Amino acid sequence: MPEDPIAKPRLHPLHAALHAPDTLPLTGGYVELDVRSNFSFLTGASYPDELVEAAATLGHSAIAIADTHSLAGIVRAHVAAKRRGVQLIVGTRVYPTDAPGMALLLYPTDRPAYARLCRLLTLGKRRALKGHCTLTLADIREANEGLLALVVPPPNLDPACAATLSHLRDWFDEDRLSLSLARTYQQTDEQRARDIVALARHTRVPVVATNAVHYHVPERRPLQDILTCIRHRCTIEAAGWRLFANAERYLKPAEEMQRLFRHQPGAITRTLEIAARTQGFNLDQLRYEYPDEIVPTGTTPIGHLTSLTWAGAARRYPQGVPASVAAQIRHELTLIEDLRYAPYFLTVHEIVEFAVSKGILCQGRGAAANSAVCYCLGVT
Repeated sequence: MPEDPIAKPRLHPLHAALHAPDTLPLTGGYVELDVRSNFSFLTGASYPDELVEAAATLGHSAIAIADTHSLAGIVRAHVAAKRRGVQLIVGTRVYPTDAPGMALLLYPTDRPAYARLCRLLTLGKRRALKGHCTLTLADIREANEGLLALVVPPPNLDPACAATLSHLRDWFDEDRLSLSLARTYQQTDEQRARDIVALARHTRVPVVATNAVHYHVPERRPLQDILTCIRHRCTIEAAGWRLFANAERYLKPAEEMQRLFRHQPGAITRTLEIAARTQGFNLDQLRYEYPDEIVPTGTTPIGHLTSLTWAGAARRYPQGVPASVAAQIRHELTLIEDLRYAPYFLTVHEIVEFAVSKGILCQGRGAAANSAVCYCLGVT
């Protein structure tokens, strides 16, 4: 007779959760806030639209895309989110140079906050070489209005980390700041969770549940491994601890996340609260805005363009502007004003004037090149 199997001293975390007497009812949902797509170059292993599609299939009401120092992936995610009826939470991930190992995920709550976030990324990229971004905590403090922040703590939760988190709490206040806690089936998960919860209590910053998502399904783990090797310029055999220990960093069902965080139910609820607070912004609010042109004091772009056009018409037709040409000019100026294209025409006029002054050959081209206004301005 075979011996009775020896009971394991500890169940697998998922199995333990399934048998735990205090498991939460599987209601309320969950929103993943820590997601990197392939627009986090050589890190994320899924397209933004794949991640949104997976979220919709799992029944998530929302998903955040927060790529490293970039907003590039949110357009594809936005299109997919509209198609599937999922809320896209626009975000980005920044690494302050004076907080080593710490990442901040920033989410705008309205249109002005999105503008500040874009300016923040522009500031960081202008300071650094191509492909890099240099930002400090002071930069984030200046741009924080209307932004929600999620802190991904560094591996070492030392006093410096606690001090930084306290500063961030003062700038964002605990209402707009959260501390990320992920459970990815590492041996250190339980101790790490205890340490982060203790840090959260000490600094009075709410904990939020995440899964540090790098791909939409577990089957993408091999691709993510390859990307990691390319990033570190090593082979799979030599990669070692550079690779993740398992394939758990995928988009998980709400039920599984609720089981994983059954002892921190507030961390799940916090994800839904953040999603609700970011509903004040989406990409449909954006429209192309041509930069303002410098015009003489007391006039408007269309007024200045009108003056330049009629002055140019007088030069083109020294014997007098024909009635048909004058009618065409008035028609075009009305259309230009309605479409708010006057600044663009002024820009082109200035470029042509500069070229002519330097003896540079130039020729206007495009759909508007044979217009009466362009002829009078000297563009054609």
